[in-house]
Amino acid sequence: MHNELLQQLTPSQKKAVFHLEGPLLVLAGPGSGKTRVITYRIAALIESGIQPYNICAITFTNKAADEMRQRAITLGTSGGAYISTFHSLCVRILRKYADKAQINPNFSIYDDADQTRCIKQAVQDCELDTANFPPARMLENISKLKNRLIDVDTFKAEADDFLHNTLGRIYARYQSILSENSALDFDDLLMKTAFLLRSCPDVCSELGNRFKFLLIDEYQDTNHAQYNIAKALVSAHNNICVTGDPDQSIYRWRGADIRNILAFENDWPNAVVVKLEENFRSKPEILEIADKLIAQNQNRKQKKLIPTKPPPAHVAINAFEDELEEAEGIARQVKELAESGASLKDIAVFYRVNAQSRLLEEAFIRNKIQYQIVRGVEFYGRKEIRDILAYLKILVNPDDEVALLRIINTPARGIGKTTIDKIRFFADRNNIAFFEALKKAEHIDSLSEATKAKIAAFINMLNDFKKNITGKVAPLIERVFIESGLEKSLRETGPDGQNAVDNVNELINAAAQYDQQAEEPLLLDYLHQIALFSDVDAYDASKGCVAFMTLHCAKGLEFENVFITGVEEGLLPHERSNTDDKDELEEERRLFFVGITRAKSGLYISYAQYRKIRGQQLRTIPSQFLFELGTDFTDRPQENQYCYDDTDDDTSQITQSFAAGQTVRHKLFGLGTVKEFIDMGENSVVVVRFNTGQIKSLMLKYADLEKLNNI
Repeated sequence: MHNELLQQLTPSQKKAVFHLEGPLLVLAGPGSGKTRVITYRIAALIESGIQPYNICAITFTNKAADEMRQRAITLGTSGGAYISTFHSLCVRILRKYADKAQINPNFSIYDDADQTRCIKQAVQDCELDTANFPPARMLENISKLKNRLIDVDTFKAEADDFLHNTLGRIYARYQSILSENSALDFDDLLMKTAFLLRSCPDVCSELGNRFKFLLIDEYQDTNHAQYNIAKALVSAHNNICVTGDPDQSIYRWRGADIRNILAFENDWPNAVVVKLEENFRSKPEILEIADKLIAQNQNRKQKKLIPTKPPPAHVAINAFEDELEEAEGIARQVKELAESGASLKDIAVFYRVNAQSRLLEEAFIRNKIQYQIVRGVEFYGRKEIRDILAYLKILVNPDDEVALLRIINTPARGIGKTTIDKIRFFADRNNIAFFEALKKAEHIDSLSEATKAKIAAFINMLNDFKKNITGKVAPLIERVFIESGLEKSLRETGPDGQNAVDNVNELINAAAQYDQQAEEPLLLDYLHQIALFSDVDAYDASKGCVAFMTLHCAKGLEFENVFITGVEEGLLPHERSNTDDKDELEEERRLFFVGITRAKSGLYISYAQYRKIRGQQLRTIPSQFLFELGTDFTDRPQENQYCYDDTDDDTSQITQSFAAGQTVRHKLFGLGTVKEFIDMGENSVVVVRFNTGQIKSLMLKYADLEKLNNI
């Protein structure tokens, strides 16, 4: 096996694979074979005498973890190495040490919808107006605190003004609601694991002895909590290997801290650093513009993308008149590629925000091109799926009142709001959980005998289902679907109901696949896997159609031909990044870099010269990133027949300049203050901070700005 490995690896890959003890940083550029390095490293460790049981490999998506497991199997390694996501590892740790973490081992994991329901209740319970304290904003703030390992008590102790004190009250109530339901949110999985390792040295030591070699993929995307978990797990032996690329750090908005990878050598001064610079994915022309783009960033580790594939690549930057023409142009270009022999499954269309997909969908439908939208969590957000999962959650965690209230009268069984209120009153008066009150319904005098019988039938049904929670999951889901009455109620609603039935059947198929792959199928384990499902996990190349997805979702994927749409100021970079924070602008540039480096041989970048914003058709500005690609796209011949030529634009109005500090008015965005004037002749740009807080870069000849003062 050793010789076999040597023959398939580059010199830099060999150095990373055969490094044994001590810290190792692998700086892996896009398409450099880092997944191969990780899996071969697992094989090399086992070959050197390390037990598979003592190896833990962590990545960021279920899809990546599954791919890594399959590759490890093909190398002949045993199944003993633990390969999972960070969140899955934390679930496993918290379930094993639930008593020391002071949680219920059968805890529920609340998804975005459940969290939103809880935060709304928390705001209301604090007698606050949701208009002044938007639940989504409160949840975002709480998530940031948890990622920084700031718990309720710490935050409340440091709060020194009205807003922070109020957020502290909401945070406290939100955590109480989760606790009452024996539930954790995604951030709790990390925070509670980090606190467990910090407060229980025996647990930390036991896990350190179990995982004597820790490998972490995509280290640039770790947040503060994950960073602390990793440091704790290797504190006894320092056998940590991290792979990643600062140039692909694109999750700052959810807590990722690029400093974790940039400061790795400070954390472990004796670390060995290996750069994987050879690119086995993209052709030279694509890598050349990617290199020029990312060189504009300051927060990075210097490296160069070295192509191993021969030229030529097709790289095009296309201007369209508006977003309608852009969508139609992309659809027709895809059609031409398909007619020339390209496979639809090897084509992807990327965009910055999901809203951009609507016009693309319409254009692809008109042109009869098959596509899939990679937004997988939406499947698990459908009502019929959430109903089934709520039944399953109750079987393992009766404290989950959110799930219980969802199913108690779904389908309708005569247990309505009045009955629920009476049961809740009984529960509160006797200081017991809602489910316990249900089981004692015969003692609630205000309920009729008929209602008591319905409640008893409901409880008996759940108890009967509960007998099967340790076996295969798919048969249990099918049984719940039929015997709960859900299937019958859906079929009675006509065609829409049949679609819902089909969705549940697809859920059963997915559960059957879990049953096949799991060493020991367990309902609780299945529910935790479902809760950690992400968008990218839904991508299915076997469907044989064009993939639509956001740039964030594209991470870790590759396609022969890639289209990146809407590369305009305000979209890419997104308007939220147009602030004084240069770190946010650098992240947007990294996002574009990630999109470019997904392409193997065809890259089509486009922007619209007009785009409808809030119902008004406004002139756009090409993204500054286009100027950084190292190609003079403004003067290049318009080879694409769908491009728009604006040589007839009237530029005679550009006779004035603006200075920083001037007050201006825009007909759509209102009052604002000039931050910067970029003199480019007839293409001059004025950057304005509007009173709404938005910062806009406007092309002066189209902006129609009114000066309100002179400086």
